[in-house]
Amino acid sequence: MPSNWTHLVRFLAKEDGQEHIGNIDASKVPDLGLALERGETVTAQLIEGDVFHGEVTDRVLTIGTLLAPLRMDQVPIIRCMGLNYKDHAREANMPIPDTPVLFIKPRTALAGPAPAAVNIPKIAQDGTSDYEAELSLVISKTGRDIPKERALEYVLGYTASNDVSARAQQFKNSQWCYSKGLDASCPIGPVLVAPSAVTDPHALDIKAILNGEVVQDSNTGEMIFDIPTTIAFLSQGTTLERGTIIMTGTGPGIGAMRTPKLSLKHGDDMRVQIDQIGTLINKVYYE
Repeated sequence: MPSNWTHLVRFLAKEDGQEHIGNIDASKVPDLGLALERGETVTAQLIEGDVFHGEVTDRVLTIGTLLAPLRMDQVPIIRCMGLNYKDHAREANMPIPDTPVLFIKPRTALAGPAPAAVNIPKIAQDGTSDYEAELSLVISKTGRDIPKERALEYVLGYTASNDVSARAQQFKNSQWCYSKGLDASCPIGPVLVAPSAVTDPHALDIKAILNGEVVQDSNTGEMIFDIPTTIAFLSQGTTLERGTIIMTGTGPGIGAMRTPKLSLKHGDDMRVQIDQIGTLINKVYYE
C-alpha cells in the first residue's frame, strides 16, 4: 500500500491517550513545534498502517503529546556525516574532505521533540556538551550498492535533528561513536516531511537557536557531499536497512568553535529550525 502522507507526526491523542501516527496540514500549521509551544490546538488525520506503508484517513485526532516521528524499534541505526558543510570546514580551519567523514549513533540515542528533553549524563556535565543543527533523512526501503541517480528513491522523508555531542570525550578519541552516541543525543522532529513536500533539500535555511539566540545560521546548499552522493557512498557493499536515519552534517557556530565557547546547561532552551520542516524544540536536562 503506497503512502500518501506529506507531513507525518507521531503523537499521543488527547481523545484517547493512545499513540497514533497522523498527517498534519502544513498550509494551516507551517511550524508544528512553534504552534504547540504557543498552546494552539493542532489536529492530525489518522494514518492507517505504519510510517513506511500508511494511508491517510478522514478520522481526525488532536495532538496531546508530540513524539519522535519514528519509534526506536523502527530505527536500526543512525549514520552520521561529519565535516560536511563548507562553511563549517572553513570555521574549523580544516581542508574540504575528499571522502565523507562518517560515524554512527546507536538507535538508543533517538529522542523526540518537547516535551522530551535532551538528557545530559554525568560524564558530559563538564561544560563541553554541544549542539549541532542538522537535516536528517530516513531510508524508506532496504538497499545496497544504491546508484547515485536512484538514491532519492530511497528517501522516506526529512526532519530536523540535533547531533548532541560530548566534546571532551570526543577529543579524547579518534572514534566519535561514544561521545556522540549517548542516550537522547539525537532528538528528531517535530514532523517527518515527505520528499514531495520539500522543494529542494539542498536549499534549506537551517538554524540552531540557544535560549533565543541564533548560534548557527547556514543553508543545506553548503553541503560538501549532497544527499544522493551520501546515500550511494554509505550503501557501497553495505546494506542500508529501512528506517536508517542519516544525519547530513552541520554548519558553523557550534559551541566548541565559538569565542567564548558555549555549552548546553541545565534548563537551556535548544532549538533546530529548518525551512519547510519547522522547529525542533527541546529543554536541556542534566541527569
